[in-house]
Amino acid sequence: MVVVALGFLIVLEIAARHYGQPGPITNQAKEIIFAPKSGPLLYASMALMMVVLTWRERAIAMAAAVGIDIVFFLVRWAVDAKMMFGNGALWVIVACVVIAFTRRTGQERVLLLKGVGLGLLLVAGRKTGDAWLLITSKTRPAVLDQYVATADHALGNPSWLVGRFVKSTGPIGAHILDYVYIQLAVAAVLVAIYQLRNVSTERRFPAHHLVRTFLVIGLLGPAFYMIFPVVGPIFAYGADGGHWAVANVWPNSASISVPHHMPFNEITPRNCMPSLHTAWATTIFIHSRKGPKLLQIAGAFWWIATLGATLGFGYHYGTDIIAGVVFALTIEAALRSLARGWDRAGAQLVAYGAVIFTALLVSYRYLSTTMAEHPWIFGPLLMLATFSVIHYFIRTTKQWEPQAVPVRKLEPQAGPQPELV
Repeated sequence: MVVVALGFLIVLEIAARHYGQPGPITNQAKEIIFAPKSGPLLYASMALMMVVLTWRERAIAMAAAVGIDIVFFLVRWAVDAKMMFGNGALWVIVACVVIAFTRRTGQERVLLLKGVGLGLLLVAGRKTGDAWLLITSKTRPAVLDQYVATADHALGNPSWLVGRFVKSTGPIGAHILDYVYIQLAVAAVLVAIYQLRNVSTERRFPAHHLVRTFLVIGLLGPAFYMIFPVVGPIFAYGADGGHWAVANVWPNSASISVPHHMPFNEITPRNCMPSLHTAWATTIFIHSRKGPKLLQIAGAFWWIATLGATLGFGYHYGTDIIAGVVFALTIEAALRSLARGWDRAGAQLVAYGAVIFTALLVSYRYLSTTMAEHPWIFGPLLMLATFSVIHYFIRTTKQWEPQAVPVRKLEPQAGPQPELV
């Protein structure tokens, strides 16, 4: 797994440099000294790594990270450089690699390296995503937004509706949704830390947890960006698209026209189909169901707010959203089946999700005009297909849950009983 991951990063590094940009390896190495892109993400990654440490080791690691960041902060302030925290967290993660090879042996070394790998994978996933977005913008000159926007009429153009609603809430609502949208990975780490809270005492990881699904979604999702390139309504139909946009009509009005491929700039990522933010938020919601009440409420809030942000900011169409939900449930079902051992029910669930996901993409591309002309038929069909995957997932995974064994009540024994003396 390490060799495959490293090879994948090297390939993306070469591809990014081919287009004159640094790749994920270079960008991550820079953050050891220079200001990181996201300080909260680095601290979230360190928190994920610390699930394998004792409470004393966690306190030392956190103190060291904060101390290093204070030093970096003072130096940057003195030289008037870009201000951002997070270097300390990355230094602590790297230090744990050194400690694993120099101070740990056997299973303890393996456990610490797994924790470090978990933290670094989250950071690498972010850098890998940035490289993927660059590649999509450079290699896909034409986008399919007109097909998706036309098919979106079957759902009532939810991006236009939610966009007007978010605009009416003013800056407060927009700022809240923007924070939720940007810090999605941090929310995932909070749920994952709860799931992995016993690793430090049990000295092993559970067979399945949120981070596995989160990373696989990020690994496989961009492949569909290449197959089905879409930039989103704020770019294709809004002011952010400039002269490349069809018209500056989002979120005020939406009209039906004959769709065709449209050229777009080489800067805007083709990162809409499916909506990976929706897929990630869906997995956070699923995994938070097993937590305490507060975590369940937070998971539900993050899911709803993420949907509001993806639609309300014009980053996605409604068709992207339901495709993201189906995509997430299919990946989650596959990883759960892999963890518990494949059986007929698991294979059928994964196959059904894959078929529905494929059918959605094919219908958006080849039936978009028909869908827009008959919204009262295709709108319910799209929702029915999505809800069928949700229902199938819930029904199948519920059967996989361990059943509580009822405690048998002991019957009093027949015969003479001893008397108190």
